[in-house]
Amino acid sequence: MTPLMLMLIAGAGIALLLFLVLKYKFQPFVALMLVSIIVALVAGVKPADLVATIEGGMGKTLGHIAIIIALGAMIGRIIELSGGAEALAKTLIERFGNRRTPLALTVAGFMVGIPVFFEVGVIILMPLAYGVARAARKPLLIFALPMCAALLAVHAFLPPHPGAVAAASQLGADLGRVLLLGIPLVAVVCMVGYFIAGRMTRKTYPMTDDIRAEVYGPHVTNADLEAWARNDYSTVREVAESKEFGAEANAGSLAKSLPPAPAPGFGLIITLILLPIVLILLGTLATTLLPAGSMLRDVLTVLGAPLVALLIDTLLCAWLLGSRRGWSRSQVSDVLGSALPGVAMVILIAGAGGVFGKVLVDTGIGAVVSEALRHTGLPVLALGFILTMLLRAVQGSTTVALVTTAGILSPLIATLDLSANHLALLCLAMGGGGLAMSHINDAGYWMFTKLAGLNVADGLRTWTVLVTILGTLGFVMTLILWPLV
Repeated sequence: MTPLMLMLIAGAGIALLLFLVLKYKFQPFVALMLVSIIVALVAGVKPADLVATIEGGMGKTLGHIAIIIALGAMIGRIIELSGGAEALAKTLIERFGNRRTPLALTVAGFMVGIPVFFEVGVIILMPLAYGVARAARKPLLIFALPMCAALLAVHAFLPPHPGAVAAASQLGADLGRVLLLGIPLVAVVCMVGYFIAGRMTRKTYPMTDDIRAEVYGPHVTNADLEAWARNDYSTVREVAESKEFGAEANAGSLAKSLPPAPAPGFGLIITLILLPIVLILLGTLATTLLPAGSMLRDVLTVLGAPLVALLIDTLLCAWLLGSRRGWSRSQVSDVLGSALPGVAMVILIAGAGGVFGKVLVDTGIGAVVSEALRHTGLPVLALGFILTMLLRAVQGSTTVALVTTAGILSPLIATLDLSANHLALLCLAMGGGGLAMSHINDAGYWMFTKLAGLNVADGLRTWTVLVTILGTLGFVMTLILWPLV
């Protein structure tokens, strides 16, 4: 089959994938699997070899990422239901003080975003933003915008979030190096987001009646919010009484069945969040700095394997946040198990992305696409960022955009002989594309705008513009770091 025909098949396959997801609202896993099978057969895979191709792509991808995503979700779930995430955010607010509360919530978004998924982080932290806005008599967006942008930045860039893990797996990048380079990069992105959000929120945006009444009470109007932004409180007739907010307000039946206990300490939650990161980084540094055959190197390599580091942290979370605080063994088991339904489909989507990548390689499409991309003259970082951002813009999901781009780029990467640090930077550049362009086809966009009380146009002016700027900033930072690592 000619290279032109293979290119047309690849283009038609991606177009069909987007058409199924956007037009007919196919579940991304089903759409990826269907398109993979169609592309494989049209491009010449023998029917007898089709199942082996699919199983090979699925098995290779899930063998690396399924355990990591599942354990990461368990850690996030037990921190969430123990009240640890809320306690962390409240402590940061107290320590930063009233004048720097938006910065405190931004830091909370960064830290809470490491173990928990974006959607969960928003559900945990948004009620805290409600309470702070109510007490300070300030527009909600001042607090919510930088906080949620930080949550999404961590979700797009860093493991153990599924898109980052899947992209690193398909490209052969070391997760330790992704974390080593990514954590300071994302910290800078979040801080810049805080300052940009501060500029954006100098303008007061009207809130929908339902959210405004929930946050401030039924007697507060949008005119009052504009007056508050000017530090004029003379128009306020009544402010709602303080409401219960935080994890308890959003607790489901499982959380309510757990025995009451004091919130975990700030230091404990920080330690549990950082422990797997530190172990993974030590494992990466050990393979670089210590001699082969060294006992210390072997020990740190085992402890620093991402699945081992996350397993250790899961067990510590189960004991320190569960058993030691009065949870029975069955309750601890139920809490850990409750994390899996929420990530099962994410794991399958990542696996289906691996199938699509395997099909591209086995049919020869990958080599043709690789050669075509090489002739564009664009640096590989730019290709990763642009492809991910385009896919993110047209279909909405950060995870799908990352796994699809990784499948397209992996044949090209195999020919470039990139260093481990450069592979990590490529994953981070793709994460920038996954952060950008969150708009009306993204569930996260609707989640934020609904809970922040914004209309569609104001959501595009604030949320979409901010995350696109931050995603582009992340990409620019990878370009700056590229010749230095």
